Amino acid sequence: MTHLLHRSIHTPPRRAVAAEGIHFTDAEGRRYIDASGGAAVSCLGHAHPDVLAALHAQLDKLAYAHTGFFTTDVAEALADTLITGAPEGLSHVYLVSGGSEAVEAALKMARQYFTETGQPQRRHIIARRQSYHGNTLGALAAGGNEWRRAQFKPLLMQAHHIAPCFAYREQHIGETDAAYATRAAGELEAKIQELGPDTVAAFIAEPVVGATAGAVPAVADYFKQIRAICDRYGVLLILDEVMCGMGRTGYRYACDYDGIAPDLLTIAKGLGGGFQPIGATLLSNKIYNAFAQGSGFFQHGHTYMGHPMAAAAGLAVQQVIARDNLLENVQAMGAVLRAQLHSHFGQHPHIGDIRGRGLFQAIELVADRDTKAPFDPARKLHAKIKAEAMARGLMVYPMGGTIDGVQGDHVLLAPPFIVRETDLAEITGRLAEAVDAALAA
Repeated sequence: MTHLLHRSIHTPPRRAVAAEGIHFTDAEGRRYIDASGGAAVSCLGHAHPDVLAALHAQLDKLAYAHTGFFTTDVAEALADTLITGAPEGLSHVYLVSGGSEAVEAALKMARQYFTETGQPQRRHIIARRQSYHGNTLGALAAGGNEWRRAQFKPLLMQAHHIAPCFAYREQHIGETDAAYATRAAGELEAKIQELGPDTVAAFIAEPVVGATAGAVPAVADYFKQIRAICDRYGVLLILDEVMCGMGRTGYRYACDYDGIAPDLLTIAKGLGGGFQPIGATLLSNKIYNAFAQGSGFFQHGHTYMGHPMAAAAGLAVQQVIARDNLLENVQAMGAVLRAQLHSHFGQHPHIGDIRGRGLFQAIELVADRDTKAPFDPARKLHAKIKAEAMARGLMVYPMGGTIDGVQGDHVLLAPPFIVRETDLAEITGRLAEAVDAALAA
């Protein structure tokens, strides 16, 4: 009997009692390799001594201060750290408690920017199909995860969706990456023109699509073209790096790989490494100045925004990553992970694609490699893989609906930045066993 409403009522989760490094231990004493960082959260693994020490120190100093009355040294220091080295033009940080809150804030900032600058007719948000931007109503409306949206559609604000840049599923045979990037980016320009250029407020996208489609990076100069289109029509660009940011792809900010800077950028997950709930929206100086020279405030807020304990966790995590050169390890171990995935799955008859960046990679399962036909969704292959992996002491992040919200299965891997080559060999070996066992079931 439990009084908790778990994610799955009929399949209650195991009870975790301890975690250290890259391992969890459950109540029965079984150990699991955390190869997904939960949901790409635990970038330093678990029980990192330097982060724990920072939390103890902050707790002894100041646990909570409402931002309607005070700022704190630790929140100011975290903001300074995040802006140092941020994409060009980003100048300020709005601290919240998670990714959905960060996206909600970004959407509201976009709308308020245009009301502050005398363009109240700009109201439309454009996003991409097979995206995910969070579970609160505004973020859910912007997102393109059809399974998560379906039953809540009557409650969602209007948003508009274009095709993702999903090479494995959408690039034509014989089409170059450059040509495909232009075609995919062109959908944004066409949608802006359809809605009316002076009515569109923002376009939101993940630099590397996360859980909905499974670590899908854009090709060629897609995002440079997206940036140029937004600039051409005065549309704000929001990049959602809640899952792919904060070093997960080997770059502190995932968009650094693409060579662009957004107007608004959302982060969470790896920001605090799971040690505390924290997220943030980074905004450009252009948007900050519109608020400062207009109403003088951002008309939004949460009770726990800028929480000192959360800020202490975020600051400590980012300091450890910088001190220990962990972004270099993400890039090096990312190359190892890709090689090991290709070794196990490159010729597998039911693995159609291996993709991702850094320690953010996925495999997509198919019934037929030649046609890319997915498995019957009723088979729930992704759920079987998760169960088989857990039985082998491995935590991975499988999902269904990879293609359109119903069809398709993939498995996402997002191990901690401290992972070693021997750990990756164990992870990919156990995953290979789990995939084959699930396929045989």
